[in-house]
Amino acid sequence: MESLIKFVQDEFVTKKEFPKFSAGDSITVYYEIREGEKKRTQFFKGVVIQIKGTGNTQTFTIRKMSGTVGVERIFPMNLPALQKIEINKTGSVRRKRIYYFRGLTGKKARIREKRS
Repeated sequence: MESLIKFVQDEFVTKKEFPKFSAGDSITVYYEIREGEKKRTQFFKGVVIQIKGTGNTQTFTIRKMSGTVGVERIFPMNLPALQKIEINKTGSVRRKRIYYFRGLTGKKARIREKRS
């Protein structure tokens, strides 16, 4: 059964190429929104909190601050509306899932940039 599911995913699901990123990176995600007949591109800029799953079921969560309120959004990697992903900063964190980032505010919420 698993081989059948894998075959269907490989044959019929279109895979887009996005740059590699990990938790702690600051990225901008451009995605398409349809409102009736109109289409427009919107972006969501924030810090990657987690990357979850493998293959076609992979998702990533981004957190940004909108005023004083934290906003999180989960994007599936194979979402047809995703247009492109830009990496703004590469963060240096020790964990794969940085849930502790939700409780930090002000200067404590900064993530050190990874040296390249």
